[in-house]
Amino acid sequence: MKLIDQIEKEHSRANCMKIVQWVGNSQQRFNELFNLFMTGTERVIQRSAWPLSYAVQQHPQLIRPHLTALIRQMEKDDMPPAVRRNAVRLLQDIDVPVRLQGKLMNYCFDYICDPQEKAAVKAFSLTILERMSRQYPDIAGELRRIIEERWDQESAAFRSRGRKILARLA
Repeated sequence: MKLIDQIEKEHSRANCMKIVQWVGNSQQRFNELFNLFMTGTERVIQRSAWPLSYAVQQHPQLIRPHLTALIRQMEKDDMPPAVRRNAVRLLQDIDVPVRLQGKLMNYCFDYICDPQEKAAVKAFSLTILERMSRQYPDIAGELRRIIEERWDQESAAFRSRGRKILARLA
């Protein structure tokens, strides 16, 4: 498969799953997909984000060499929403090295406090922060406070995830 051609072909779940199957557990193929995610045109970046997140769900070890670059990508103000959504989706199930946790924690807190941020990004960020609160119990209070303060302004997805997190933090 010529990956760039497949990504540009169409943006569909079927095509996404075809790419994920092609990547399999191959680090070399995953690296190729990740490179498109990091350096492609806006359209290619958006289209590669979806299969990237699914590939990581199936084979979490593949993202390890790229975690620094992925979190650095999150710094960009002009990051398309689909890219941010898929980045935080894949990070919610990954054990992030200690050296990157502070940055990731800050981004996630920024996302959940931003009234303009998309609901899915906030929901995934809540999960990341809850996982981090196990290692850093001091953030649990701040997470609880933000969920409670934002409750009335947030989407059903935020409230659903927030309700479960509040119950576990109690």
